[in-house]
Amino acid sequence: MAYDEDLADRIRAEVAGEKNLTEMKMFGGLAFLIGGHMAVAASGQGGLMLRCDPGETETLLAEPGAREFEMRGKGMAGWLRVDADAVEDDDVLATWVARGAAYARSLPPK
Repeated sequence: MAYDEDLADRIRAEVAGEKNLTEMKMFGGLAFLIGGHMAVAASGQGGLMLRCDPGETETLLAEPGAREFEMRGKGMAGWLRVDADAVEDDDVLATWVARGAAYARSLPPK
């Protein structure tokens, strides 16, 4: 499945104006990086892939549509998937994108 280009455009609008912003195709989707760190992506599996503070992972999993990101069958703290239907509302999408962007900005540039 290819990533949702409309979702990518909505994310792009949310991160417009970010310093050190780049876009990169990765993980079958389109990732938005700040300072070289992935903040959020339009996932090739649908919805969002999001980077967050690892200490907030458990709390954020309680949000509607949020689930653990798994790689090779293991959950990864600091990474989430958010279902497409959970980010249909622009305000909800903005909140998720802001979380990912804030965490990426907190890391030293690569």
